[in-house]
Amino acid sequence: MSTVITNIGELVTNDPAVPEQQGGGLAVVRDAALVIEDGAVAWTGPSSRAPAADESFDAAGRAVLPGFVDSHAHLVFAGERAEEFAARMSGEKYAAGGIRTTVERTRAASDDELRANVRRLVHEMARQGVTTVECKSGYGLTVDQEARAVRIAAEYADEVTYLGAHVVPAEYAGDAAGYAHLAATDMLAACAPHARWVDVFCEEGAFDADQAREVLTAGVKAGLAPRLHANQLTQGPAVRLAVELEAASADHCTFLSDADVDALASSRTVATLLPGVEFSTRQPYPDARRLLDAGATVALATDCNPGSCYSSSMAFCIAVAVRDMRMTPAEAVWSATAGGARALRRTDVGHLAPGARADVHVLDAPSYIHLAYRPGVPQTHAVWKHGRRVEGLL
Repeated sequence: MSTVITNIGELVTNDPAVPEQQGGGLAVVRDAALVIEDGAVAWTGPSSRAPAADESFDAAGRAVLPGFVDSHAHLVFAGERAEEFAARMSGEKYAAGGIRTTVERTRAASDDELRANVRRLVHEMARQGVTTVECKSGYGLTVDQEARAVRIAAEYADEVTYLGAHVVPAEYAGDAAGYAHLAATDMLAACAPHARWVDVFCEEGAFDADQAREVLTAGVKAGLAPRLHANQLTQGPAVRLAVELEAASADHCTFLSDADVDALASSRTVATLLPGVEFSTRQPYPDARRLLDAGATVALATDCNPGSCYSSSMAFCIAVAVRDMRMTPAEAVWSATAGGARALRRTDVGHLAPGARADVHVLDAPSYIHLAYRPGVPQTHAVWKHGRRVEGLL
């Protein structure tokens, strides 16, 4: 079965073979068409030269771009923390300890309750143009609970990350090293078969560099690839540890030294920025301009979770990144698509070159710029994931 999307006013391909027209890495084709066949992009080019297909979809001058790649989300949880959010908005400082509230509720939830929540959030993301989702564990913090989390995540997410070393649970209070060892041994063995990635929250109030190194190196030996929660609350060693271990991404990157920026710029490690967190915690925004000007690769992701950012909207993250992090609209859209793909070391998503997975996002707008230009306005008109139309859009 093939589908041709015709009358595309502006087609963002992120195809490196197409001359860049918009800055920020975007490759844009005007008055274009795109053919989907067998779940992949089969052809792109001028609308007047579009080949025949089994089905046709008229974009009517709308913009089309790759599906968003959300490379950082925490979706296996129960409950919510609205009162904590209200307290922060009243002046309380954000701290990692609030995670333990979600741990208690998640442990008490049934498998079906957790599945229903993950399914709801993944579908909510898809209705807003997200076609690749990374999902972490981290709200169970026992061997059995973390294994349950990665199994459930694997049922719905495209990429699964084992985050047993999220925070130190109450039963290990005062013994972060002991819990890190558990996360690097028995817990890792139970979770590794269901995950691709291993992650650690390396931060004051969570795990130090030595503990993070133990978990990450054990994960690598178990066949998982590393990524890292880095420099969210303080300037510390996490970013340089991520680069040293050749992690796919260092996520947050809010407080960076010059050495951190240089390390990222000279490595394959992607700086994944999560502006919804700073919006929801009133922390300073990461300086995306500084990273981009240094030559670092930047991704944008939602960090959808019940505590520090309960938003699944990549469009919102793009708007905030443009408004408050000094990114251009083109840079922000690239970072939410191709940048996210690089953070997951995926070559099949984040672009619409022939051969790519047919993850297609049709905007109800003439240009991708409207994602930042009209913040808060639903702009998703149609979505295809792996060549199949997503139903029930917002």
